[in-house]
Amino acid sequence: MIIRSIPLGPLEANCFIVADEHSRKAMVIDPGDEPDRIMDVLKTENLSLAYIICTHAHFDHVGAVPDIKEQTGAAVVIHRDEQEIYHGARDMAAFWGYAVDPLPEPDLLAEDGHEIKMGSLTFTVLHTPGHSPGGMCLFGEGIVITGDTLFAGSVGRTDFHGGDVRKLRQSFERLMALPPETVVLAGHGPNSTIGRERSENFFPKLFT
Repeated sequence: MIIRSIPLGPLEANCFIVADEHSRKAMVIDPGDEPDRIMDVLKTENLSLAYIICTHAHFDHVGAVPDIKEQTGAAVVIHRDEQEIYHGARDMAAFWGYAVDPLPEPDLLAEDGHEIKMGSLTFTVLHTPGHSPGGMCLFGEGIVITGDTLFAGSVGRTDFHGGDVRKLRQSFERLMALPPETVVLAGHGPNSTIGRERSENFFPKLFT
């Protein structure tokens, strides 16, 4: 398996490129900005992009979707419950002083349990609302890509439109049930593991 991490844009959202090293089929997760940097990795690694997957649709995670879609034709995937946030991403970006081009219509509206396959690799969609209504994580091959649901030592904020701290707690508990050795690839900041987050993450203490 090939994994490349690229912090993109002024908010340094982590974009992940994950590919099967034999078939060279790839997915790009959360292309928030700087599409040229993403395309450079795809070309350098000789990867064929199958999916553009957005763990959620805040502007710093979807800003490069239009360019990547235009250049590759890859299928855009969001969770079914994230459609309102996705279609409102340009307005959210404008509110924060950023510009986002019109987003293409999603090609696939995923649901919990949906499987994403690339060559020999399989990832399962975990619906993890809380930071946003259709927040989702991708779990498989010893990793979980968590977007802004779970960070190293923290979690995503819930004060944006559609946020819900009760649902975030349920999503957090679901992620903590994954194998402890699972590597956490978060939407911002460094990597972690589920085992480390079980012992060090402050979030559960907010409810004790």
